[in-house]
Amino acid sequence: MPPSGERVRRAAVITHGRVEAVGDAIPRLQRLAGRAGVELAFGEEEAARHGVPASPRPDEVDIAVVLGGDGTMLRALHRFLGSGVPVIGVNYGRVGFLASMRPDELETGLAQAFAGQLEAIELSTLELELDGRSHVAVNDVVVASAVPGRMVELGWALAGEPLGVQPCDGLICATPTGSTAYNLSNGGPVLVWGLDAMAISFVAPHSLTARPLVVPRSRPLEVQNLTDGVETTVIVDGHAVGVLHAGERTEIRLGHQRALIGSVPGATFFRRYRHAFG
Repeated sequence: MPPSGERVRRAAVITHGRVEAVGDAIPRLQRLAGRAGVELAFGEEEAARHGVPASPRPDEVDIAVVLGGDGTMLRALHRFLGSGVPVIGVNYGRVGFLASMRPDELETGLAQAFAGQLEAIELSTLELELDGRSHVAVNDVVVASAVPGRMVELGWALAGEPLGVQPCDGLICATPTGSTAYNLSNGGPVLVWGLDAMAISFVAPHSLTARPLVVPRSRPLEVQNLTDGVETTVIVDGHAVGVLHAGERTEIRLGHQRALIGSVPGATFFRRYRHAFG
């Protein structure tokens, strides 16, 4: 991204999958960008969706502007993962925790961002390998029973130290970004952005003592399916990427790549937390 205080010259635009969800946001953004001297870059899919010309090199930008909800933000964070491009959102979704501003704040908030009044916050990611393929999660990795209603037994260990076998419906391993998603709904701890740690919580554990755990970078998590006759599905940021058969295991660790989320003055983590969940 440009150094702090440097004006934005080129911005990618990523929008909600339903055109009607963003209403008049595109023309409003175009007018604002024209006044600010910012070139808007639309990829082919976005251009076709909104009836605008596609831009050459749509990922060679200073900033990515998202018009959508948390799902759209997550898609944009994946797209610009490790690129140094901050992603800033205007909430056209339901919760919109990852977005920096409401629709009625589009002009004032993005004018600040385009003028260089932008904080870029580094977000930790998760990595795992499964069936010879590497996967990166911005939000979370879930290992869950592949058969609805069937409990599984998951062995788990941290940094090679076994912590037992837990009967449950599944396990969630979440980044600070993902700690306010499925992890929060499951009763797991909220991790403030900027922490380099991951939260581990079991889904419907058949136990009176199972408790969530917050783990630092030096402690990778190993999960093993110890259930006879029942596979577990491995889900990365909401997408199933494979299964663990009985006896198979995978390791989840904090990743080397970082995502960057943009925030304008006043749109702090705690303001978002209060508005979204308070």
